[in-house]
Amino acid sequence: MAPANPSAAPKTPPSGATGVLVLADGTVLWGIGYGASGAGVGEICFNTAMTGYQEILTDPSYAGQIITFTFPHIGNVGANPEDMEREKRAAIGCITRELPTLPSNFRSVQTLPEWMKAQGLIGLAGIDTRALTRRIRDGGAPTGVVAHSPDGKFDLDRLLLLAQGWPGLEGMDLAKTVTRERQGSWDAGVWHLGSGYEGSDHKRAGDAAPHVVAVDYGAKDNIFRNLVKAGARVTVVPAKTSLDEIVALRPAGVFLSNGPGDPAATGEYAVPVIKGLLERNVPIFGICLGHQLLGLAAGAKTVKMHQGHRGANHPVQRVGGDFADGVVEITSMNHGFAVDAATLPKGVVETHKSLFDGSNCGIAIAGKKAFSVQYHPEASPGPQDSFYLFEKFVGGLK
Repeated sequence: MAPANPSAAPKTPPSGATGVLVLADGTVLWGIGYGASGAGVGEICFNTAMTGYQEILTDPSYAGQIITFTFPHIGNVGANPEDMEREKRAAIGCITRELPTLPSNFRSVQTLPEWMKAQGLIGLAGIDTRALTRRIRDGGAPTGVVAHSPDGKFDLDRLLLLAQGWPGLEGMDLAKTVTRERQGSWDAGVWHLGSGYEGSDHKRAGDAAPHVVAVDYGAKDNIFRNLVKAGARVTVVPAKTSLDEIVALRPAGVFLSNGPGDPAATGEYAVPVIKGLLERNVPIFGICLGHQLLGLAAGAKTVKMHQGHRGANHPVQRVGGDFADGVVEITSMNHGFAVDAATLPKGVVETHKSLFDGSNCGIAIAGKKAFSVQYHPEASPGPQDSFYLFEKFVGGLK
């Protein structure tokens, strides 16, 4: 286990160490590696969720990031193919307080380390995750390299150069690296215990179901399932699909997905498309990165957050527009950038606000059927009180 003060970690591996975290400032944290072998560089963030580690590790929004789980017992329910948000991982790896134990759950197909090895995810255990989390909270999310070598041999100089040479997420367009490569329809509905993923209702309704074109900037599959549950016929298109190509699909509405990286960088090609949709009065609903891109298209600016919001326990209050009822939702979040509320132009209403730090969590554009939220209503972190957003969007298309 690493010492409580990360800066005091030894530069030589203690006995039994098979994993290491090297930060760009030269800090070295030794631990026990699991999952895939090798080394990966990225931004070190933390997530406060107690469950859902498999969904988190396969969320494309975590591309370029190494996730520190603040909950100490990760891996207790194993892994299974139904809980993946995409077919392959996007995160670099994860850091945990304890080594994953043997799973105890009837849905488990693999242990977490077995699944991570198959996915190419690097794990590091034995780290004082409380101390690391405090470091991130105080100093912001650092760049680092997580490495696992079963023989315990590491080239620390090379790992340090790798960490120091990584440019960081600011200015980085990662949506293009995780988006789907081609257009396709989406039919599956939400998951139910004992029966798996349900079929779509729109097949029975045929072409009468409103057609939603979902732009994939790094979407979680459960978003598409919730659109289907709300009654939509869904076509998913790649991030760089042009305005003309989207309009040719004759959408009743367009969905803007979550995704990784700097929204300003992705916005170079996404914002002109969104502006064109707004000019044509196409209804729009955005989540996470999609929310930030809608904000940019409306004339606002985005900012890099000090530590970001990542967890399943974030309170958000409805404060404006059609959502000005003061209700508080407990939400799931994963974002390191935010729309700067101070830059919202006239005609753009702040609809949701974080009760943790007051940051913007939702907007609506006056005179348009266009709104978005920063959090993940499809994640259902215990409560499902955010599904109304899918109902509002799809219901408004009928």
